[in-house]
Amino acid sequence: MQTLGKILGGLGLLALLSSPVTLLISGNSTYAGIKALVGVALIGAFVATNYHRLLNADAKRAPKPGSEEAEGHHPMPQSSRASFFYLSSLLIAVVGAGALGAANFIAAKRNKTWDLTQKKIYSLAPQTLSTLKELKEPMRAIGFLTAGHRDYEAVEDLFKRYAAESDKFSFEMKDPARSPDLAAKYQLREGQNTVVLVRGRGENESHTALSVVSEQELTNSLVKLNTVGEQKVYFVVGHGEWPLEAPPTLGPEDREPQSLAELGRSLSQEGYTAEELNLVEKRHEIPKDASLLVIAGAKAPITEPERNALRAFLDQGGRLLYFAEANADPGLDPVLSAYGVQVDQGLVVDDKLNPLNPYVIVSPFFGDHEMTRILKQLRLNVELPSARGLSVVREGTAEGVTASPLVLTSPFAWVESTPDERPSLSDGEKAGAIPLVVASTRNTSAAKDKRFDEARLVAFGDSELLVDANWGHEANRNLVMNAFAWASQQVTKITIRPPDRDISTIDIDEPMLARIRFISMDLLPLSLIGVGLAIWLLRRSK
Repeated sequence: MQTLGKILGGLGLLALLSSPVTLLISGNSTYAGIKALVGVALIGAFVATNYHRLLNADAKRAPKPGSEEAEGHHPMPQSSRASFFYLSSLLIAVVGAGALGAANFIAAKRNKTWDLTQKKIYSLAPQTLSTLKELKEPMRAIGFLTAGHRDYEAVEDLFKRYAAESDKFSFEMKDPARSPDLAAKYQLREGQNTVVLVRGRGENESHTALSVVSEQELTNSLVKLNTVGEQKVYFVVGHGEWPLEAPPTLGPEDREPQSLAELGRSLSQEGYTAEELNLVEKRHEIPKDASLLVIAGAKAPITEPERNALRAFLDQGGRLLYFAEANADPGLDPVLSAYGVQVDQGLVVDDKLNPLNPYVIVSPFFGDHEMTRILKQLRLNVELPSARGLSVVREGTAEGVTASPLVLTSPFAWVESTPDERPSLSDGEKAGAIPLVVASTRNTSAAKDKRFDEARLVAFGDSELLVDANWGHEANRNLVMNAFAWASQQVTKITIRPPDRDISTIDIDEPMLARIRFISMDLLPLSLIGVGLAIWLLRRSK
């Protein structure tokens, strides 16, 4: 009982003496007061259990007459066993302190961190890493934020992660009120907090301002500034294709019309310029600055002069992305088949991978192609809402054409020729691993009026994956943007882009912060010290 009293007394003394520290760390007088009262109570328990021993302490310390101590002979101050424990404890403490010091030194030198958040909000996306690696010129980010701004630390931390990956990226934080010359140079409004990304210096300097400071916005701005000359992408219209911008609604009860506005913004962020093209208005001539043509969801027939213009465009080394529409035949079979692609009649069904909605095709099956290799490595699933099946044609194609599937269905899929609410496989219907996306190339280096040395075509069996409502699907978005990058021969843009991450942080107010400080900086360390003290007292009492 006396040993337990000693332990309680030691803990009480520790709690009482550290109560001012609690007040300093947590700023909470209640915690400090409770801790002091607990300390006094534990010291009281020690006094109660060791009361008689404390009274007789002086009598025990007085030497008896005739004893060795009275004659000047003193016993050893401590036994060899106790000495061993003291020395070993001291050695362990020294070794432990040295190990902690070495670990901190190595960590400071290597600056290694681990992102343990569920959404990896502190890890840079593959597109960010590849963009930083491919920077042609030094980029400088200027954060015009006051030190007290709520986003100051988050923005500075983001800049540090970028700077750690590339010596061509640098940053500085500026108070706009204290740097009026810079604020005027970049045309900042009074009191405006923003980030300006700068490429080059002097007369060759170009810059852009970020509307939202996030990894996605910052990386997209880097891509845009790093691109030498913007790629011009024309979207063919006039046959019921999805528009780049949604037309205004007729009334409040009308449904919001679907468009490709989100796709257009993504293209702009990556250095493309998107524009609609009506071939009839242009007298069936495709502009010379066209890096890409896109036909997205054509429903009405395309005329013969338009088909001839598209065929000539590909024969000259043009690049075309075609997105088929369900239950529509725009009459492009002659153009597509010459480049090894045929669009099957009907809709693809897969009741094994998606039994609840078999017309929505979910696929993790990719061909071995640079466009889809990274999607395959990450085991992402693309999702096509209403897909047409494609066939790779080997006969009757233009000379030098090579076509290969990029995305396929599972082996359990089939093409339903008469789509209804209860699809079932019938005799004669195409079944098995059906291509959903096909890429085709053809050497055109010797072509007359050559545009590029190689014609490139990517055909998708679905166009609905492009509309605004479906654009948030990460695998689809990366597949489509990689198709744009591959078709325009910008291999550095074939990557995985920063996702639209869900917020996985918590809001911490002052009381919660005080509790966190109290537990992590006060309660836990003192608990460890208390355990060590208890072990020492138990050993000393034996």
